[in-house]
Amino acid sequence: MKLKVNKHTLALVVWIVAIAALLAGIAAVILRVVRYGRSATVETAPEPPAAVEVEPESPYIEGLARNVYDGNFYQDGAFVRYDGYTPSHVGIDVSAHQGRIDWTQVAQAGVEFAMIRAGYRGYTQGDLEQDAYFAQNLDGASAAGLDVGVYFFSQAITTDEAAEEAELVLSMLEGRTLAYPVIFDWEDIEADARTDGMTSPLLTDIAETFCKTIEDAGYRAGIYFNQRFGYQEFDLLRLQDRTFWLAEYNIPPTFDYNFQIWQYANDGTVSGIDTPVDLNLSFGDWGTTDKTE
Repeated sequence: MKLKVNKHTLALVVWIVAIAALLAGIAAVILRVVRYGRSATVETAPEPPAAVEVEPESPYIEGLARNVYDGNFYQDGAFVRYDGYTPSHVGIDVSAHQGRIDWTQVAQAGVEFAMIRAGYRGYTQGDLEQDAYFAQNLDGASAAGLDVGVYFFSQAITTDEAAEEAELVLSMLEGRTLAYPVIFDWEDIEADARTDGMTSPLLTDIAETFCKTIEDAGYRAGIYFNQRFGYQEFDLLRLQDRTFWLAEYNIPPTFDYNFQIWQYANDGTVSGIDTPVDLNLSFGDWGTTDKTE
């Protein structure tokens, strides 16, 4: 028997197939964003990637302090807060990507501390660059009454380069006292990068060198990482005496090991900042501004 299909039915079928293909493409893009997050694609303006939402398998690391935060996290307007065994503080981290910031409005919105990018290393040529807004942000946040820390977006591939990055940060600080640490922020670049093929032992050596150089100058030091880097790339046992800054966008955080700063969102809205901004909580007391302590 010959099946007859009129032109209206055929057009409907074509339309349905086209819509299905479009939805499949959108779903693929969403899946990639959820799985891999943002990535740096521009040599002169790297952006930190979002933490991986699907938690990697956690290894058991004997001797490494465990996550001690209970489930007492709650949403309070634009921010997540913690009502648990230790004090917590609302924070943001910023760079030139946020442009000019009205720090008085930021403080009035309830932000208590800011982690400010000092600079970065390019992922193709490896040139060092200072963040164009670093001095302005450091002065503005401090004048508004916020506690301040600093981070450097590293693409170091040797311990000598790590020391070079740390020395650049120290020269930019000019002896300035900080309440929060100087953080080593090394991340994957989803592009052809000079850092491709980095091994875990070498990356840990590089982080160790950066932190020790910072500490030798009298500052506290630490590392920034998402769950995959915490479980699979850094040897956290070797680095455990430093501040751990975790990027994980689950509430509450599920990372197995202890951390002192938690970046929980990359799309926050804060008065005084015209762009989305990363939101953070810190735990414990950070009151000292004496860099020798």
